Amino acid sequence: MGCSRANVRYPLMLTILGFAMIATFLVLIMMKKMSPIAALVLIPALFCVFVGKGAKLGDYVIEGVTSLAPTAAMLMFAIVYFGVMIDVGLFDPIVRGILKFCKADPMRVVVGTAILAAIVSLDGDGSTTFMITVSAMYPLYKRLKMSLVVMTGVAAMANGVMNTLPWGGPTARAATALKLDASDIFVPMIPALAVGLLAVFVLSYFLGLRERKRLGVLTLDEVLVEEKEAESVLVGAAGSGGSGTAKSPASTGGSGSGTDAEGDAEDDERFQALDPNRATLRPKLYWFNALLTVALLTAMIMEWLPIPVLFLLGAALVLTVNFPHIPDQKARLAAHADNVLNVSGMVFAAAVFTGVLQGTGMVDHMAKWMVDVIPEGMGPHMALVTGLLSLPLTYFMSNDGFYFGVLPVLAEAGAAHGVTPLEMARASLVGQPLHMSSPLVPAVYVLVGMAKVEFGDHTRFVVKWAALTCLVILAAGMLFGII
Repeated sequence: MGCSRANVRYPLMLTILGFAMIATFLVLIMMKKMSPIAALVLIPALFCVFVGKGAKLGDYVIEGVTSLAPTAAMLMFAIVYFGVMIDVGLFDPIVRGILKFCKADPMRVVVGTAILAAIVSLDGDGSTTFMITVSAMYPLYKRLKMSLVVMTGVAAMANGVMNTLPWGGPTARAATALKLDASDIFVPMIPALAVGLLAVFVLSYFLGLRERKRLGVLTLDEVLVEEKEAESVLVGAAGSGGSGTAKSPASTGGSGSGTDAEGDAEDDERFQALDPNRATLRPKLYWFNALLTVALLTAMIMEWLPIPVLFLLGAALVLTVNFPHIPDQKARLAAHADNVLNVSGMVFAAAVFTGVLQGTGMVDHMAKWMVDVIPEGMGPHMALVTGLLSLPLTYFMSNDGFYFGVLPVLAEAGAAHGVTPLEMARASLVGQPLHMSSPLVPAVYVLVGMAKVEFGDHTRFVVKWAALTCLVILAAGMLFGII
């Protein structure tokens, strides 16, 4: 009898501790009591001891690091690749086109951010999307003193909707887990996803109006004149001690940076990316770089080679061709070392968090508990339940954990009440706009790291809007009879 009670209590304890660990992490980083890296490492280590499995902490961490090592390698070389492409001027025409569209109007800037992120997301990789979007939009947000968390939030939501593409990951996982065809899941969902993307654009419009009301509207010429007077390196005044637009705390949008001399120097270096006279430009190699990037993205989509290998080869090639002299190559690597270290450090720290969450069994018991508390009467509405559950579960779990661990259980329960696996699979995609801002998604650290936004500030801003976008997709899917 005593043994039976213990068997019941232990899973319940793991469930409670799992939710407590995630809640503790989110509260501490949103209150800025700990840095994300420290919180990702220390909190799971502490809870691993609470669970009574402290002796296995090393095994859990190694398992987590092993599973995320390819992702870390991909991000490291992707940052170098796209960083060099920005240096040599590949994206300058895109930036100039965005500047022409935006006309220094905050509303247009925010909408332009959403459109750019959605278009770039067609490659199916969140990290690539965030690197290109932030590189293009960051200087404009800084020049206009706009909130950077608006940029990160809008980009994350647009990418989250587009992440449902068959080659993006979640759809393929759902198809594999339920033994379905990916096109049968995705194609009927297109109307609902289109409504979701439209919701992101509408939200961007209203967020932009809010920024316009706060800042007003300048002409591009007025902005450039202000920067010239402030000796900003953006318009070629290299050697300036600091940018006049980077010193206001309001300009960071809560990013936690930009108020000290070191932050200003970093921002000046970022502004120089648009200097039409910078020494790193390679106009004669523009079409080589463009074709190489198209080839790389095509190879990613077609899965000709693993993504880490593609970016490793791409980074080596682009460095060698554009900067044949070794000192120049070292200088480019040094220029991007800060971003590489930040992002790769976050990924390996997240490996501790995911390793403990999965190794101790907490994530399995959390998922089982959430499935078990579904009332019996909700059986015929399991697609709706799955759509709602996809919000918290894909936020607190990896996509692999949700699609391969939870979705089959939900689908089995739905099948008993006549709900088809296709409906369940489509409903499971609903939570992706929120999932892209999960602390377990490595790409989000690329986003906040390059934008110099605190992860806690990004989380506090984006969760409510991303959840609303998910609910819009779910409502549209039910209205159209897709889910």
